[in-house]
Amino acid sequence: MPLVPYDPFNIMRRDFGSFPSFPRLLDDDWFESHFANMPRVRVDVRESQNEVIVTAEIPGLEKKEDVNITVHDNHLHLSGKIERMGEQKDENVHRMERYYGQFSRTVPLPTAVDDTGAKASYRNGILEVRIPKTQKQIGRQIDVDFH
Repeated sequence: MPLVPYDPFNIMRRDFGSFPSFPRLLDDDWFESHFANMPRVRVDVRESQNEVIVTAEIPGLEKKEDVNITVHDNHLHLSGKIERMGEQKDENVHRMERYYGQFSRTVPLPTAVDDTGAKASYRNGILEVRIPKTQKQIGRQIDVDFH
């Protein structure tokens, strides 16, 4: 028997895929093709011994009031707005690919965190949020008492 990765949506793909009116919601590229123009905040989530570090690409922020960062139930929520400075009134615009407007992204965190010690910094279009882990998750070394 060959090893095949488990795909819980395989039955739905097989049964509903033959209907032309049924949208291909379960295809890997369906979301990409239908929501390509929506802003996507790309994030990296990594974990050190003492903290969780989330790095997000958000180019175009001008001031700290343009981004909101909250931590709730071990989820980091990023939202805000990107504004374009200066309009081109006398120019013919041939292509506009840079995003402006509202953005939002919620990221599950890999472990329990202490939101009171969270810190964020923004530089060159990269937002970095550092959130300390709760003391229960960090653990401590227990000495063994030998007799």
